[in-house]
Amino acid sequence: MSTTETAIASAEAHSAHNYHPLPVVVATAEGAWMTDVEGRRYLDMLAGYSALNFGHGNRRLIDAAKAQLERVTLTSRAFHHDRFADFCTQLAELCGMEMVLPMNTGAEAVETAVKTARKWGYRVKGVPDGMAKIIVAADNFHGRTTTIVSFSTDHEARADFGPYTPGFEIVPYGDLTALREAMTENTVAVLLEPIQGEAGVLVPPPGYLPGVRELTRERNVLFIADEIQSGLGRTGKTFACEHEGVVPDMYVLGKALGGGVVPVSAVVSSAAVLGIYRPGEHGSTFGGNPLACAVALEVIAMLRTGEYQQRAAELGEHLHQELGLLVGGGAVEAVRGRGLWAGVDIDPGRGTGREISEKLMDRRVLVKDTHGSTIRIAPPLVISKEDLDWGLEQLREVLRG
Repeated sequence: MSTTETAIASAEAHSAHNYHPLPVVVATAEGAWMTDVEGRRYLDMLAGYSALNFGHGNRRLIDAAKAQLERVTLTSRAFHHDRFADFCTQLAELCGMEMVLPMNTGAEAVETAVKTARKWGYRVKGVPDGMAKIIVAADNFHGRTTTIVSFSTDHEARADFGPYTPGFEIVPYGDLTALREAMTENTVAVLLEPIQGEAGVLVPPPGYLPGVRELTRERNVLFIADEIQSGLGRTGKTFACEHEGVVPDMYVLGKALGGGVVPVSAVVSSAAVLGIYRPGEHGSTFGGNPLACAVALEVIAMLRTGEYQQRAAELGEHLHQELGLLVGGGAVEAVRGRGLWAGVDIDPGRGTGREISEKLMDRRVLVKDTHGSTIRIAPPLVISKEDLDWGLEQLREVLRG
């Protein structure tokens, strides 16, 4: 067997089959390119589901990590460390908020947002104990913990993991009327992705997010924006909510916050919301550790310049213009997205999303499918226009074939 086949066979034999990765074994990566164990180079058009917004091996992030590795990597929250205050202060400023609660993974941050909303509901809004309700959208993807899959509508993510956590109401995404009708005096929060990533990069209809913001204010309900995939430059702005001029009560962040170097996530909100916590009520041994803070501080500094947001906006406009030309030709049924982020619905007659992804892999381009016939395109924001065009040409060739 080849080196690739040997590595995959070993992984299949000794790891749980909870993923179905493409049959490529990456050994090294730089910028927008990855190299496999056979020495073949591939253009990364997925960027770790937006965790690698700044590219593989970004020198600023690697240098920040290396410098911190020589100093201290973990103290736990039993003690203060000298990177924590700067991280919280600067992330709050980037978000236009006041307080930060750091965690590690996106799912942990969503769980933290859920706990925060419930506690706020009981202590501030006056909801009777045990009665808090959170409204979410159908086709959401917020993570894979038992609580989060309890309000998923994805059968594969949810099946066989019950009993499920109560306290959630599911409404259609983009439907303000359904949202309004679902609200009661016990509703404490509305939790939404400003763009639904796993669902196929679904952008809500114009006016939806402002409508959610207005409705939640009227009803004294927290608006929680899960910007784990859509935030930190991906859509051409720091946050996807900005495209609609909306500021939520709470941001849930992750993925790109750690630059693809270390897992970093956070809930960012006002003092009126996050100030409800008292010592011992929530925490994480690794949350806000020195290494994570050092890398995230560099991410924040990079975003402050605006260059990555501008690059995503300009290249994103080109990406969507080129992808739009494919619609209606019998190969592509629809294209959605914002910035350097697109969901491409392939005509089922041309193959499944998995089959198209495999054909692109054969042409040295890596994307990932979702929901049958959709592929997602989300290259690192540092990709060159020339490389982006080359990747799009490979897609055109696959669709012609």
